[in-house]
Amino acid sequence: MSVAAGTSARPLASEATRWGQLVFGVICMVMIANLQYGWTLFVNPIDQKYHWGRAAIQVAFTIFVVTETWLVPFEGYLIDRFGPRVMVCGSGFLVAIAWMINAYADSLALLYLAAAIGGIGAGVIYGASVGNVALLLRAPEAGEVTTPAAGAVLQSRRDYGPAEVLKTAPFWVMYVMFVMVGTGGLMATAQLAPIAKDFKIDAVPVSILGLTLPALQFALSIDRVLNGFTRPFFGWVSDHIGRENTMFIAFLFEGIGIYALLHFANDPFLFVLLSGLVFFAWGEIYSLFPATCTDIYGRKFATTNYGMLYTAKGTAALLVPLGNVLTTWTGSWTTVFVIAAILNIVAAVMALAVLRPMRRQATT
Repeated sequence: MSVAAGTSARPLASEATRWGQLVFGVICMVMIANLQYGWTLFVNPIDQKYHWGRAAIQVAFTIFVVTETWLVPFEGYLIDRFGPRVMVCGSGFLVAIAWMINAYADSLALLYLAAAIGGIGAGVIYGASVGNVALLLRAPEAGEVTTPAAGAVLQSRRDYGPAEVLKTAPFWVMYVMFVMVGTGGLMATAQLAPIAKDFKIDAVPVSILGLTLPALQFALSIDRVLNGFTRPFFGWVSDHIGRENTMFIAFLFEGIGIYALLHFANDPFLFVLLSGLVFFAWGEIYSLFPATCTDIYGRKFATTNYGMLYTAKGTAALLVPLGNVLTTWTGSWTTVFVIAAILNIVAAVMALAVLRPMRRQATT
């Protein structure tokens, strides 16, 4: 294979380098994860101390997710322009500042400010980690990434720019599905502690495989593990049976899990198991949607294109405080659970009936 004069080819990244990129990406995301996944533990204590009301406190969670997601398209451009190292280093400082403000926040204004700063920082780190992996790394250059062999997943023959993507129907179908599935998962993430407290099972001991912990603590531990494991697992499954088939299975499981949790949340043991099922079925959206977006629209603008799709998570977060409002209005969590379950089941059907034929048409 010859190389044109005046040009140089960088050798393909080694297997060790690729695994190293994955490890550093995971580390970066773990460092900022508790801004979202640990949030539920702070809601009740903050309310007990300041009496701001759960709905007002949960607005901070919404602000965090909105700033984390809606700015990702622009942040993706900056990452592509300046590289992941500089962007992730600066964003790490933003996350640290957010935690410091949270430590001294004695007003909703400060709580919201910290949420916005933390969201901006977390969004850059997430975008860089998904697109390239971040600190200590560089974006792959032309010729370093091998072209995958044809498999069970159809992929686009060309790269679509962000402006083109926004004009296509599959993007907006995925956006709506992302919002539907994301709503239930984000409500579970933000509301798990309040739900457990309202059902009076948060401190009840639960024993599984010889380990005994309070129900809420057990649920949070299992949920986080399963929420992480599900991403590579369902990604692997989708490589073998297709994206939409995998979406249908996962979204349906989440809908069933949410509905079952409504009926059995007063049982500490089942609360732990069913919340784990919900998180296991929900976390895969963060592997399936980026993969599907890249399958349809190509790899060249993958970070920016998925960044636009990722803003659906922020849109879903707008509904999180409404969960508290509905609960206060109706006197129970029933309406919230039923709506979340229905949204997931509808999204499951859309994966096969709407998205799959659209994607086949777009990639042929």
